[in-house]
Amino acid sequence: MSSPSPIALPYPFLRQEFLQALEGSHSVGDDAGWEPLHITLSTERHNHSMPLYLKHHSMGEYVFDHAWANAYYEHGLDYYPKLITAIPFTPSAGPRIAGLDNLTDEHGQQFFDQVLAVAEETNASSWHLLFPNDQQLALFTDPRLLHRNGVQYHWHNRGYTCFEDYLNALNSRKRKMVRKERAEVAAQNITVEVQEGTEIETDIWQLFYQLYERTYAKRNGTRGYLTEAFFTQIARTMPEQIAMAVARQDGQPIACALYFVDADTLYGRYWGSAGEFSCLHFELCYYRGIEYAIDKGLQRYDAGAQGEHKLIRGFEPIRTHSLHWIQHPQFRQAIKRFLDSEQQAIDHHIQQASEILPFKKSG
Repeated sequence: MSSPSPIALPYPFLRQEFLQALEGSHSVGDDAGWEPLHITLSTERHNHSMPLYLKHHSMGEYVFDHAWANAYYEHGLDYYPKLITAIPFTPSAGPRIAGLDNLTDEHGQQFFDQVLAVAEETNASSWHLLFPNDQQLALFTDPRLLHRNGVQYHWHNRGYTCFEDYLNALNSRKRKMVRKERAEVAAQNITVEVQEGTEIETDIWQLFYQLYERTYAKRNGTRGYLTEAFFTQIARTMPEQIAMAVARQDGQPIACALYFVDADTLYGRYWGSAGEFSCLHFELCYYRGIEYAIDKGLQRYDAGAQGEHKLIRGFEPIRTHSLHWIQHPQFRQAIKRFLDSEQQAIDHHIQQASEILPFKKSG
């Protein structure tokens, strides 16, 4: 593998190339229930943009509000349409406003005022800002916004120079577990290679999409949110931020895992396998990603939402954020009470999860 690139790569999911691929491939749009209504704000030096979608369902968001929608329905009210600022189908924290200037609370309020105007025009019940990073979360200070926390599990590079350094940071039992799981993959005559950008050949992309659809068919009986045209387009327009782990058995490709990368983070997004292979999911979605992140000098590996089994492999609990404006005042208060209670449960979970991490005890 090549050494880390000196170019500071941006957060991949807010790039125009990524958002345009979603729309151009019809992965989002009116038919998909994600109507783009993106808004902009001009400052002295730059135009800033924020993705905004009018939604007619709650699928593909990963901050779950189905119970809120059901409560509206039970009271004879419409929860949909609603407004969403998020990266569709991508529960990865990051900026939600694109631009180069230092943004202030005033800019955040101006964006929020624009959202409220769109909500009035579209008769939207609410607005939901999902997975903002800490810096942009702080821009939105309007007291009408409700703050919600969630939990994900991310791996952090603690100055490791190789995979063995990561293993040596684990306690003996978990270190043996990781080595055993990787050995099981090798014992099935499976080899894994991480290919980058333009190295990924068309037939591998085609296989990847077949496996992507297979994964969703097994999970929920659908073909997945994203069309094949989406992957074809990003492979062409942003290859410098894409890598793929490809597993082969007896020389034949049998599984793939797709990664995105920016200046300091690896994002594991989608994976699929042609069959059931012992420990192959762990290898492609966890260990090979960790190895790649260390090799590239990346500081963090976001391997996707959920998955408490990541904890015993050294993925640490991190707090995620979302903001919610609820137009109906009584429902706003009811949801606030729910979020206050949920917050306590999240705090407790993070504390408990932190106590079972597999690292050696200091001292």
